[in-house]
Amino acid sequence: MPRTVSYSTLVDRLLEKVGVIQPPVPVERIAAGQGIRVQTSPLPDQLSGLLYREKGAQHAIIGVNSLHATVRQRFTIAHELGHFLLHKDEVHVDRGYSMRFRSIRSATAEDRAEIEANQFAAELLMPEAFIRKAWKTHAFALDDEYSLSEMARRFQVSPQALTYRLTNLGLIG
Repeated sequence: MPRTVSYSTLVDRLLEKVGVIQPPVPVERIAAGQGIRVQTSPLPDQLSGLLYREKGAQHAIIGVNSLHATVRQRFTIAHELGHFLLHKDEVHVDRGYSMRFRSIRSATAEDRAEIEANQFAAELLMPEAFIRKAWKTHAFALDDEYSLSEMARRFQVSPQALTYRLTNLGLIG
């Protein structure tokens, strides 16, 4: 099992740069601030998104499957932004460009870079400080599906992503 890496310092800097102090995190604005253009387009269902970065370039394009739910698109943008920031030494193929695709393999937690990008995405969309504040401020009942759905709506993430984040933060069993 890979070690858990904290990305909170990097996320704090990104949030501070765009003045975000509460959810939802404007992930597209954060990507734009890093010189990344987000492009949505219909893609095959099993493809959530991709990162295209020219070799040596400081800018990139994140492609996002427009057929997926908005919360999935937001997670995909955050995930690909994680690759952009964390995995600068990509393996380059063909004409000097690097592409990273979200795939079935990436969802199985076999690829270290995919695990890291997922952890970064969760931290960016659901910063620990924001989650803990929401948790204390509102009496969310874990056995109440409505409470969990309301919190997920507030963060603009899926209830599944929120549940996973709450579990990783030790707020739920």
